[in-house]
Amino acid sequence: MKNKLAKPLSIVLCGTLLLGSVGAGVAYALNSDKQEEKEPEKISIMKEEETADLTKDETVYVLTGADGTVNKIIVSDWIKNSVNSNSFSDKSELTNIENVKGDETYTMNGDNMRVWDAQGNDIYYQGNIEKELPVNLTVSYQLDGKKISAEELAGKSGKVTIRFDYTNNQYEMVEIDGKQEKMNVPFAMLTGMLLDNDVFTNVEVSNGKLLNDGDRTVIAGIAFPGLQSNLNLDKDKLEIPDYVEITADVKNFEMANTVTIATNDIFSNLNTDELDSMDDLNDSLDEMTDAMDQLIDGSSDLYDGLCTLLDKSGELISGINQLSDGALKLKNGAGDLKKGAAELFDGANALSDGTSSLVDGAEELVNGAKTLAGGLETLTANNDTLNGGAKQVFGSLLSMANEQLVAAGLSVPTLTIENYAEVLNGVIASLDETNVAAQAQEIARQTVTAQVNAQKDTIKAAVAAKIQEEVTAQVTEAVRANVESQVLAAINMTKEQYEAGIEAGVITAEQQAQIAAAINAQMESEAVKATISANVEAQMQSDDIQAMITAKTEEQIPLLIEQNMNSPEVQAQITAALEQAKSGAAAISALKEQLDSYNQFYIGLSQYTAGVASAKDGADQLYIGAGQLRDGANQVNDGSQQLKDGANRLKDGTAELYAGMSELYDGILTLKDGAPALLDGVTQLRDGAMQLSDGLKEFNEKGIQKLVDAVDGDISGLITRIKSTVEVSKNYQTFSGISDEMSGQVKFIYRTDSIEAK
Repeated sequence: MKNKLAKPLSIVLCGTLLLGSVGAGVAYALNSDKQEEKEPEKISIMKEEETADLTKDETVYVLTGADGTVNKIIVSDWIKNSVNSNSFSDKSELTNIENVKGDETYTMNGDNMRVWDAQGNDIYYQGNIEKELPVNLTVSYQLDGKKISAEELAGKSGKVTIRFDYTNNQYEMVEIDGKQEKMNVPFAMLTGMLLDNDVFTNVEVSNGKLLNDGDRTVIAGIAFPGLQSNLNLDKDKLEIPDYVEITADVKNFEMANTVTIATNDIFSNLNTDELDSMDDLNDSLDEMTDAMDQLIDGSSDLYDGLCTLLDKSGELISGINQLSDGALKLKNGAGDLKKGAAELFDGANALSDGTSSLVDGAEELVNGAKTLAGGLETLTANNDTLNGGAKQVFGSLLSMANEQLVAAGLSVPTLTIENYAEVLNGVIASLDETNVAAQAQEIARQTVTAQVNAQKDTIKAAVAAKIQEEVTAQVTEAVRANVESQVLAAINMTKEQYEAGIEAGVITAEQQAQIAAAINAQMESEAVKATISANVEAQMQSDDIQAMITAKTEEQIPLLIEQNMNSPEVQAQITAALEQAKSGAAAISALKEQLDSYNQFYIGLSQYTAGVASAKDGADQLYIGAGQLRDGANQVNDGSQQLKDGANRLKDGTAELYAGMSELYDGILTLKDGAPALLDGVTQLRDGAMQLSDGLKEFNEKGIQKLVDAVDGDISGLITRIKSTVEVSKNYQTFSGISDEMSGQVKFIYRTDSIEAK
């Protein structure tokens, strides 16, 4: 049967534990009888991050159709300038490059090399590219077992299967055992989607996890395309997933966008420097197999011994029954001296035979109980090692979880075995979309309010300038009216007479022009301008105008705050916070599920070791009781011999014989009454030994042998392939290009189109 990884995230964890301190701990446990207080060597498999002066962090956005067909590729690069260089060279195949966070510029220097005028800053830019992706994504659909396109599936109902296949195109040729082999860059493909429970029911996923909140089902799947061939593992023994498949019953099919992240960081950060020290794991697996064979043989011997004991117990009961019959005959025949003496002599012989069988059976029971107690003693001796190892592994998992939380910028209490569930539940609750939305709105409003208030003087100056324009216009209009009256008065006319003369046609256009010129000339005079300026200044300094300026300024501040809150930049920041919180909540939920899974194992192991210790105490008591039974059997045997000797003297003492036989008969009845309980106990012990033997055989076949078969005895070959896989992963640092003076890392984000019901 194939051993598929039902918990896909566990492959990374299992790999970590296999190559890390747990591997050394297993070897130590297998050889514990050869070592005294020798601590297992601890091996770190996660390499410390090396920081280069210049690092290119690249994210490739792949926009696809619902079937995975690529529509557009957008590349976003962040060059981390950790040494604040004023300029540096960057190699890239991108076109339409745009600086998205700054005004730094570049000049071309041939061979796609750009020299950035960085001015000591990090550089953020985007561009386009047409190039084959390292991993192709294909999404296929079935309805009621028949293939169907995404367009045809929209609005349909029935049993739907959605399959994500990943084809790894990126590889290097590597020498393995003297031969050149294709070694794929090891990408972890993480696919996520959100399904509406009104549309999707009875959802199942292979190589993934489900999370259902009642309204929606979140699916997270993982695959490692190309890793199976890299490690040369037999799929029939251990299959590494290279696809994700979802099945569900649907009504009026429609589906939102799906997102798939491809990253090789998991493998690039593995430390392979210490892997050579694990070559002796081959010998450890052989010793494990031999130890299991010996344990199975021992359990079989225990079962055979108990069967013999059970058979002898039958003989013991038979002897006790014969003894009972003989004693009864002796008791009833004591009156007949001749006949009673003969019957007593026969009964004494039968008693002697029965008690001899009792002694033999009791001795075998003692030996069997001793063997059982010794075996349980051996198992109990490993309890502390097992519990300590499990606690150490739990501690390592919690330490890794704490590092992930710190790296994510979360400030929470340090996770422990006792508090991790409460702490992580609190984190998940704090990342609820409603809470995060409210917090993001509040933080944005506080920031915008502070920025607007910081510009209050500028706002007030602008308001004052606007009001001054209006006051100036009003004052100028009033002064012009006064100047006009003075000019008309000089020619003995009022404004009303002047306007009536124009209407009557008495005042010519030439005269009107002369009068207008005279008015304008006075308006341009320094005296009039000074008058206007003085009046404007006086009004601007008045309490009414100053109060108006203050009121208008206060009116503008909340308007500007709302205007900025509704700006695309602020809304984008709020949306980004929501997306980050949603992603963080999913990651924390997955982390808690992993810790919950191991916690169940940890509790089960504690219960198992406690059970073994309890069984050992019972076996010790059985051994003591068996010894007491043996001593009693010896006493009974001695008594039967004495009875046999006394039978010869019965002829001379019938009265004394009758009294002795009465006492003996009463004791034999007690022994006879207890014999069925002894038989039941031995039978249960025999059945338990058979279950122990069968259980050990099943554990050997399904556990130890599968472990031995999976690696096929070639741990060194597996280590060589792991090292090559890690090295190939480290070599792949960019998709669009990178200069020799930089280090890099790259991840790919595939987004499929949504499918809407017709």
